[in-house]
Order: sequence, then C-alpha cells, then structure tokens
Amino acid sequence: MLFLHEVHQVRGRAEEEFEAAYRDTWMPVLAEGDDARLLWFLRHAHGTGPAYHFVTITALRDGAAWERLSTRTHEGDLADWARRLDELRHDTRAKLLFPVPWSPMREVDFGTVPSAPADHELSVYMEDTGWPHAAVEDYTAFWEKSYFEPMRAHAGGLLDIQAVFRVALGTGRRKEAILMQKVTDHQGLLRLLTTDVPEAFRAPGTFMHEALAYRDRWESKLLRTSTWSPLY
Repeated sequence: MLFLHEVHQVRGRAEEEFEAAYRDTWMPVLAEGDDARLLWFLRHAHGTGPAYHFVTITALRDGAAWERLSTRTHEGDLADWARRLDELRHDTRAKLLFPVPWSPMREVDFGTVPSAPADHELSVYMEDTGWPHAAVEDYTAFWEKSYFEPMRAHAGGLLDIQAVFRVALGTGRRKEAILMQKVTDHQGLLRLLTTDVPEAFRAPGTFMHEALAYRDRWESKLLRTSTWSPLY
C-alpha cells in the first residue's frame, strides 16, 4: 500500500472552494472504486505555520492504482477537477510514502473509511518529519525501539502514533521519515509549547540525546483536521 502526501499552498480567498473540492468530489469519487481513499484532510493550525496551507493524505491500493489515478487526473474524468484545483493554489508539493514495517497503519480497509461528509470533533495532529544523517533504515529502527515502543507501553501520554512513513523511491528525499501522531492531551501540548525541555530529558541515555546520533534536522507541524475529514 502507498500513501500520497500532499501539501497545498492555497489562495486565501479560495480556501472554502478548495476544501469543497476535496469534500464533494475527491472523497466520494475515490469511494466509487477500489483503488484509493482519502484518509486525512488537515490544515496548519492557526499561529503554528504558514497561512492557508493544507495537508491531504490519500491511501492507494498499490502502484497500479496510483498509475490509474494519475491518468484520471491528467486526461480522464478527474482532469477538469485537477485543473480547477490548480487555479485555487499557489503551489503544491507531493510525495509517495511507504509505511515502515512496524507502523500501526500498514494496510487500510477501504470499506471502513467514510466516503460521505459527516461532522465530527476536531483533532490536532503533530506531524514530525526527520532528515537523518544516518541511514534512514537505522533511523526508523531507532524510532521503533526508543520512541514507539516506550510510548506504546505507557498509554495515555501526549501523543498516539497512528502511522510511520518513509519516502518511496524517486518521489522525494530518500532520507526522510514521518511520524503521524494524534495529540491526545491538549494540556500536555500546551506545556510542551510554553516550557523548556527539562535538562533531565536531554541527558545521555534519553531519547532527545540519543536521537542526535541519527539526526539533528527535523520539524514538527501542528495540523488540525476538518470537521468532515474521514480520519480524525
């Protein structure tokens, strides 16, 4: 299974039309077949990043499904939709992702993914992206042992890791990995934003210290789901 990750820089006056294009066309049209499903529709939370930036993640059955969907947007039934979408954006950046072997999300049961808008609560996600100077395989293995497994053993923390990805060959930076994490403790997030990391959490043997052996370039984005996003 592949995952299409897109970052859209939308024209400010067109944000509602852009959202409607995904909600009213992309989501239901994909649900008519068995090649793909829209999973997440998110925007940068206000005050945490660039204005009018949206993130969409679409699950693809396999490489052949990606080729068919790509053809539809270039010269098929979705071509007019894609052309209009480009008129609503300043720019878009996309990459194909594979789940790492230990990712909580490796396969998606398309039958369980909502295909019609249904209002629900808003959720906040922390999307962490790292660019290791070590081998990317070693980096994600370190994540599993020193980050994912301890968090899984102590449920009820700040974050729920829902998916872990790396970039598919030829579609972006090779040495890049992504953590898709739902924020489950908003007060904990507030403390994270308003206080410094305690010295004890940066000492040798801690995750923050040991991770520097693999990377010192990474970023966190706070993304908020739409009220109709299939996953939230």
